[in-house]
Amino acid sequence: MEHGPPAIFIADSLGLDFLNSIATPVDVPVDWLDSGDEFLGWLAQARLVPTDTLDELRARAMPGELDKVAGQARALREWFRRFVRKHMGQPLSPKALRELGPLNELLQRDERFSQISRHRERDGNRFELQVMRRWRSPQSLLLPIAEVLAKFVCEEDFASVKACEGHNCTLVFADHTRSQVRRWCSMAICGNRAKQAAHRNRLKNKQ
Repeated sequence: MEHGPPAIFIADSLGLDFLNSIATPVDVPVDWLDSGDEFLGWLAQARLVPTDTLDELRARAMPGELDKVAGQARALREWFRRFVRKHMGQPLSPKALRELGPLNELLQRDERFSQISRHRERDGNRFELQVMRRWRSPQSLLLPIAEVLAKFVCEEDFASVKACEGHNCTLVFADHTRSQVRRWCSMAICGNRAKQAAHRNRLKNKQ
């Protein structure tokens, strides 16, 4: 399995973190969905699919099958990026529902069911109703992504969705600050760079 830099989860929304699965953390672009193995790695880091399920699907997959699904995930990502870029910065209009057909079609493939099991945190004698999913093929790995994208559309205020103001930064995030004042993907990275650039400009102006 390939190992690259850790995936980026700064968006305060897993749906937007999926869009940020391609970025330029330093100088070279990194795509965390670039291959089947990298796609599985991103799903594991996002905690969208149980590790044992990923291992099982990896073992069952035909040659090239996971790479094909990774390509489908990249296509889904770029389709959703266009949707977000079009509507971000303002409340989502009801008319946008017509654009969400591809996502609804993907959601229709899901095979979820409920099952009674022992409670995972409380006394082992207590039961809970757990939502499960049948993972019949590598294509089913797209379903939890579709679910988080759908939740994002239904639960997030698109007026709070912003692009980082950092130079050449492509990351997006949901601004959940009280006064909607967030400007950077990360104060430690883009925010700090902006401060350094402003400081250099002030020094130049004084000369």
